[in-house]
Amino acid sequence: MQGVTLTAAPDVIELPALALVLLVGAPGSGRAAFARHFAPEEVFDARAFPDADALRAAVAAQLAAGELAVVIAPATRPLDRAPWSALAREHDVKAVAVLLDEDRAVLEARAGGTLSREELIAQVSELRRTAGGLRAEGFRQAWHLRGEQIGRVGVQRVPLRVDRRDLHGPFDLIGDVHGCLEELLDLLTRLGYVLDGESVTPPAGRTAVFLGDLTDRGPDSAGVLRLVMGMVASGAALCVTGNHDEKLLRALSGKAVKPLHGLDVTLAELQAAGPAFQEQVRTFLEGLPAHLVLDGGRLIAAHGGLPAHLHGRGSGRARSFALYGDTTGERDDLGLPVRRDWAAGYAGAPLVAYGHTPHAAPRWVGNTVNLDTGCAFGGALTALRYPERETLSVPARAVYAPPPRPLPPGQPQE
Repeated sequence: MQGVTLTAAPDVIELPALALVLLVGAPGSGRAAFARHFAPEEVFDARAFPDADALRAAVAAQLAAGELAVVIAPATRPLDRAPWSALAREHDVKAVAVLLDEDRAVLEARAGGTLSREELIAQVSELRRTAGGLRAEGFRQAWHLRGEQIGRVGVQRVPLRVDRRDLHGPFDLIGDVHGCLEELLDLLTRLGYVLDGESVTPPAGRTAVFLGDLTDRGPDSAGVLRLVMGMVASGAALCVTGNHDEKLLRALSGKAVKPLHGLDVTLAELQAAGPAFQEQVRTFLEGLPAHLVLDGGRLIAAHGGLPAHLHGRGSGRARSFALYGDTTGERDDLGLPVRRDWAAGYAGAPLVAYGHTPHAAPRWVGNTVNLDTGCAFGGALTALRYPERETLSVPARAVYAPPPRPLPPGQPQE
């Protein structure tokens, strides 16, 4: 969501459910009164802390726990606001500013002599002078409320797109399909999904969750997209984006990309399907979350995996990790990205189901499972039944693309 500055009075302002919200205003602007929109444990007033370090530590702990933090602190100058936008970045949450711009006469009446008239005027002038630069300061949203707006406006929490803790499954998580339509149909049938043309009916109560990389390398990427898009639209499935999906989206959006690793074939298929279908695919891919937090936070679905401190975060860093894994920035002798084994050090409570790095069989490491079993390379297509924690695989019908090197072995569940 882009930063905005409002001049008209809204009925309700929307704030991310997980964010650092800075209430900005001169003394007497009503910051403490505005904090009534939030739970007491979410509000951190500088006046209640012995010093700035104690305040920062308390807010940091709140954000690390995945909870909203609302800060009331002197912040009329960019210099005062900078530590808060930096803290938000450090914890991979949005920094949001709510500017409370009260009439000067009201401020003078409320200040009660705590500031001289000259000091108060200076703070108000600085606030108004710098209000337009909040985006450049790192605040992803900014609401500028004036006078009577301050007491009239309501606040609505908006869950992040990745937060689907309200969905409890059971789920069937499916690894990288890579255009292997026939194998996907085989796997869905084995899982108990009823296929009738382009209609797919899941077993009672179950939902499929695709872990990204729907396209490229396999023989029918357009068919896979058509099937998965229909399942998501009907409520039979959820889907996260993968690095191949991201690259396809960039190509469909007119960005310059290298048509490698099967993308050229995918683009040719979509070209043959016509512009209407291409636009449907572009819209679908654009709306996919980078990862999903499911079942009350007990299950994470992410294409490239995700460490615990990034669960439920909507930052660019969380998105990059979910799409590409833990890359070093280096290339190996085959020109492929070098990735660290993030799963080896994972100690989080949620189960993380992911793909991205193909293995010959499912790879369980601690409370993680890699479900990419190299279907397009002649391996298999694999699903995890959750909460049963059982995997089910169907063999590839052919080798559609030569693997750059032999697939490493998987690792059974301990």
